[in-house]
Amino acid sequence: MKYEPSELIINEDGSIFHLHIKPEQLADRIILVGDPGRVSTVARHFDAKECEIESREFHSITGTYKGKRITVLSTGIGCDNIDIVMNELDALANIDFKERQDKPEHRTLTIVRIGTCGGLQPEAPLGTFIASVKSIGFDGLLNYYAGRNEVCDLELEKAFTQHMNWCPQKGAPYVATANPSLIEQVAGKEMLRGITIACGGFYGPQGRQVRLKIQDPGQNEKVESFRYQTPEGELKICNFEMESSALAGLASLLGHRAMTCCMVIANRYAKEMNTEYKNSIDNLIQLVLDRV
Repeated sequence: MKYEPSELIINEDGSIFHLHIKPEQLADRIILVGDPGRVSTVARHFDAKECEIESREFHSITGTYKGKRITVLSTGIGCDNIDIVMNELDALANIDFKERQDKPEHRTLTIVRIGTCGGLQPEAPLGTFIASVKSIGFDGLLNYYAGRNEVCDLELEKAFTQHMNWCPQKGAPYVATANPSLIEQVAGKEMLRGITIACGGFYGPQGRQVRLKIQDPGQNEKVESFRYQTPEGELKICNFEMESSALAGLASLLGHRAMTCCMVIANRYAKEMNTEYKNSIDNLIQLVLDRV
């Protein structure tokens, strides 16, 4: 299949449209962060820096850390941006830009998102590291792609929508699973493992009410009480964030290894918030760099 210029958009310098990264500038190991400013925070641990690119909210640096070639890239906020990032990263890895066709051999990327989140359980106080084993997408993004049912946990979706008495006007939530081997590689004993909800917004979708009332005032209490039994044990919904479901779902569809790990900066259960988290998230960054 040949990809037409309107579908695969390549800049005149040979870089991909939004990220402005060229294929040869992309490492096999990738760390995603939301904040463009956090890219430099991660890259300051590198032993050497190969290239740095800035385009809109997409800031990237490729370099080496203890002999490992790594690209760190900012995505901005939201699953819609993850849609751009994942499709363009995959194109860089698996499409011949000159021929505009798939390369004969698939290149698998290893992708870890480092983020911040709101904790939803008493065992997730401020500063807790959480690994998203499964992610429930409130955003609906994966529902636009063929093969969605093959990579989603349909039984968990059914159990969750029944538990929540889900309003169909919101669109169907989907449940994506992080790469199990990558979870084992990175999470270790330092991270709480559980279900994450990726929301389509920061206020109403996460149950926050400022001036606007929300459709389901009891949403967060129902979320906190949800339990799901797996062969490995019982899972709880541990946190809210805004990107993990799209990352896990698109990575599964595209054949990449991906996971999200976050530090709790707000505990919605205890009504606590830490606005000075930027100094302490470096511990999570160091942990991921050592294990990715």
